[in-house]
Amino acid sequence: MSFWAHPTAIVDDAASVGEGTRVWHFSHVMAGARVGAGCTLGQNVFVSGGAVVGDRCKIQNNVSLYDGVTLADDVFVGPSAVFTNVTTPRAFVPRKHLAEPTRVERGASVGANATILCGHAIGAFALVAAGAVVTRDVSPYALVGGVPARRVGWICRCGVTLPRGPARVLICAACGDRYRRAGRGAAESLAPLATAPAPALLAGAAGAAPRRARPRRNESDRPATAGPRAGDRRR
Repeated sequence: MSFWAHPTAIVDDAASVGEGTRVWHFSHVMAGARVGAGCTLGQNVFVSGGAVVGDRCKIQNNVSLYDGVTLADDVFVGPSAVFTNVTTPRAFVPRKHLAEPTRVERGASVGANATILCGHAIGAFALVAAGAVVTRDVSPYALVGGVPARRVGWICRCGVTLPRGPARVLICAACGDRYRRAGRGAAESLAPLATAPAPALLAGAAGAAPRRARPRRNESDRPATAGPRAGDRRR
């Protein structure tokens, strides 16, 4: 395997780091940790021996992944985001055996300074807003924010917020992907329908109705004789 690490970074011999991964200044990947291929670990990133990072993940500066944290492929973690692994820690009471797992599914994004309390899952392609505090599971494609985090919308796989409103089929204005909403309230969910919608649907996603083509007039459409109108001036 071939990966790159800055001279100030520490990658323990028993750590597994995938092809093409880059480990930047002052980061530490501990023995037993598994980091996939094509990842970027920014400055001052810590990966514990019991943490797992999938392929093509981007982990920004000052992020610590403790035992029990698993990032699937294509996950983004913003600077200074926080993961925990014990719900009620005490310095003087050993509780490592009480560590609860946290899983971030494929393609999800965790914003800067967000806090993810342990024992929860963040669904595929969900987005946690900057500064949010996640205290419950996050549904796939959900956009959550606030303290505690609540769903405030839905987000496309491409990272663009989907239209709000009562429609049960949502169309991304950027890429045209379509999604169907199911359920109501807190039980509502979103699932993809298609990735290559018709051009008419793309026009609808952009918020404008498709324009009907106006028939072009031919010379033969004009009257055979068209005399001057009253008030016309010849030049």
